[in-house]
Amino acid sequence: MEKKTLVLGATTNPGRYAHIAINRLVRAQVPTVALGLRKGEVAGVNIETEKLPFEDIHTVTLYLGPARQEEYYDYILSLNPERVIFNPGTENPEFYKLLRERGIEVDIACTLILLSTQQY
Repeated sequence: MEKKTLVLGATTNPGRYAHIAINRLVRAQVPTVALGLRKGEVAGVNIETEKLPFEDIHTVTLYLGPARQEEYYDYILSLNPERVIFNPGTENPEFYKLLRERGIEVDIACTLILLSTQQY
């Protein structure tokens, strides 16, 4: 099964982990969509700025700190992903609880490491 992934906190800044993650997801042939503060493009993936109703999202990988996540709670829940990856610096016990109540897997991990170790 393809694990279509939404990168939340996407950026065109090549020094940011979200940017690196998009590149590695594309390289690993994972269908990828992206949402960020500014429009742009990374590795052929358009960065959207509106909370679009993406379909068939398996994984949401977060690159937003906890203080900025709350405005996305309902949006992420509406996508009904199989899992949400909380990358380092994005840990958020309040959100873990909401996700688990909906039967969504909470993965406190690093997308880059999961990809590099074939655990994605």
